[in-house]
Amino acid sequence: QVQLLESGGGLVQAGGSLRLSCAASGSIFSINAMGWYRQAPGNQRELVAQITGGGTTNYADSVKGRFTISRDNAKNTVYLQMNSLKPEDTAVYYCNANVQTWSNNVNNYWGHGTQVTVSS
Repeated sequence: QVQLLESGGGLVQAGGSLRLSCAASGSIFSINAMGWYRQAPGNQRELVAQITGGGTTNYADSVKGRFTISRDNAKNTVYLQMNSLKPEDTAVYYCNANVQTWSNNVNNYWGHGTQVTVSS
């Protein structure tokens, strides 16, 4: 099995910054894409940013220029640097990873989520 553990959420004022981390552990042979999603109350879960194993990134239009996704393959960890935060960024942020396990299965895994609250 594979576990994803997120950290770094919290309360911040508008214009501030936060850095989220997500470490994957367990029966990992390799990790393909890793990403961050978010879900605000009453809304569907949406993609925030994604990074492939080769480092290609993809961002939601609403966060381009403010958020940066990166990964440390040696640590099986993905990061999300969030700058110039806005109240509309308030949501639970979930880590996602597409993992090939040692038993040769490929599955998507989710973290439990970390709350980000931006006050105006």
